[in-house]
Amino acid sequence: MREILGRRRKLSLRRAGRSAVLTAALTYATEWQWPVLPGVGLRPGIGRVRECGCPDPDCVVPGAHPFDPGLLAATTDARMVRWWWTNRPEAPVVLATGGRAPCAVSLPAVAGARALAAFDRAGVRLGPVVATPTRWSLLVAPYSLEVLGELLNNQDWVPGSLRFHGEGGYAVLPPSPTGAGRVRWERAPRPAGAASGGRGARAASGRRVDGLARPWLPDVASVVDVLVEQSVRSTGAPGGGGSRLTY
Repeated sequence: MREILGRRRKLSLRRAGRSAVLTAALTYATEWQWPVLPGVGLRPGIGRVRECGCPDPDCVVPGAHPFDPGLLAATTDARMVRWWWTNRPEAPVVLATGGRAPCAVSLPAVAGARALAAFDRAGVRLGPVVATPTRWSLLVAPYSLEVLGELLNNQDWVPGSLRFHGEGGYAVLPPSPTGAGRVRWERAPRPAGAASGGRGARAASGRRVDGLARPWLPDVASVVDVLVEQSVRSTGAPGGGGSRLTY
């Protein structure tokens, strides 16, 4: 019994010594099998302002993008993740989207808050929602470029400020510090069985890894259908004025 208690104390101390970012990165990589890598991060700027660590003085996503290592270095290997964040404990956690990893649909933050209310009214279940002060990202099940192209081609109109993060793309995950502010969960990840699916909850991703459930993810079509529908409903015409979501 003493030996077991001793092991628990050591495990607790090891976890307490980790940064919150490292703990999150290990969860994404080892428990959920999401490939991650450290973002470029921030460096001291003029006065109290912090600047992007990349060479671009006009970087539009300061700290919140891959640089060195590049996106292809993303991994689920625990040793590599520990090494990266032990050396750079405040580096943002970047998810390499696509393949077997989640993809994302992002939109401006103000529109994102309205969109979530629209999903609730429509009875459509959402997966994890990542929030920054400027943009919100709705994580979805992996999709191919062909599937996305066909989906968008079937829409009469798609809001121009929607961004699609698929194969070869990336998204920044909580609790990453960035130039725009710290990244957080607006809707936290939940396992596949945590709630019943609503209207439009098509093919979903909720596989288990080593006995631990990956977060449930909706199909991209379910998400896009509601975003487009809600953005034009008030006028009945694509691109008309008075859109509830105002992308």
